[in-house]
Amino acid sequence: MTKKLWFQSGIALIITFVLILLMMQVKVIFAPFMTIIMTIFFPALIGGMLYYITEPIQRFLEKRKANRAVSILSIFIIILIVLAIITLTVVPMVTEQIQNLVSRLPMLQREVENIVSYLMSQRDRLPFDIDLQQITQDALDVGTNMLSGFVTNAISIVSSTVSVLLTLVLGPFFFFFMLKDHQKFIPAVTSPFSGTFKQFLTELLYDIDRTLRSFVQGQMLVSSILCVILYIGYAIIGLDYALLLAIFALFMNVVPFVGPWVAFIPAGLLALIQDPIMFIWVSIITLVAQQIESNLITPNVMGQSLSLHPLTVITIVLAAGNIAGFIGILIAIPTYTVIKTIIQNIWRYRQNLKDTMLNDISG
Repeated sequence: MTKKLWFQSGIALIITFVLILLMMQVKVIFAPFMTIIMTIFFPALIGGMLYYITEPIQRFLEKRKANRAVSILSIFIIILIVLAIITLTVVPMVTEQIQNLVSRLPMLQREVENIVSYLMSQRDRLPFDIDLQQITQDALDVGTNMLSGFVTNAISIVSSTVSVLLTLVLGPFFFFFMLKDHQKFIPAVTSPFSGTFKQFLTELLYDIDRTLRSFVQGQMLVSSILCVILYIGYAIIGLDYALLLAIFALFMNVVPFVGPWVAFIPAGLLALIQDPIMFIWVSIITLVAQQIESNLITPNVMGQSLSLHPLTVITIVLAAGNIAGFIGILIAIPTYTVIKTIIQNIWRYRQNLKDTMLNDISG
């Protein structure tokens, strides 16, 4: 029985959980290490995302005989140009729309109250009994909690200005060295090993790299295309705050499957307040954009290598959100795909070892 895979896997899980429990019991010893990890986590995350986004540019330049220094300098120049264009064009428009939205919040609140009052006056005509007052109170409570949470997070961010500045400073350093030395990482990690295990570890790290590259590059490209489609659609129907809503959708669409529906909520509410017919048009535009994204853009951009069942995505995102909040939601899917890649490689490695042993016995 001790040679069975399920028994060995169970023992490995038990040992892992016991080690985690012991680490939690003596967390004073590991606290400095956790502080170091949390200090470099966000700069490394920012640097890694920038690396995977700009890596195709570096590969394109180096295929055309540009050396490493020239390719890195070119990427930083391109980033500065893009940031300058965004600062001069997009930022003023977004700022104006945000100021307009903030100034109209009291009026929007009155519109929502009028809609709720009308629905409550017509509730006797509804085919089922519904407590609109309770629903309204629950919605207001949720909105209040979200607003208080946002204010609390904003205060926390402002109070931790040193950490923010440290992240902004270290992020470009991580990004620079990833561009400069990314090809040395896997050989450096695998150098202490030899034989089949070194081959397994090398293939594993390359597969993880391909998985993260496919996810980050594919998801950012898909989100950008979807943002453009939504902005064009919102602008055509004359929806207020079209650019602001499209940019919000860009960030929300980073979370597969769940993000697009979260992005629809503010667009639908603002459309309903602006004109009830506008809500129908926003729903149609969102549905068309999602169909284009799921049936045309995503299959051609990301292929089937990261295909995940919607139920799996929802479960992972909800669990990660409860465990680690927004950051957990953001990194949940790539973390899951990395773990899935590791398990697949371990399984393949064990199968290869078993086949090799069988061949040696039969030989």
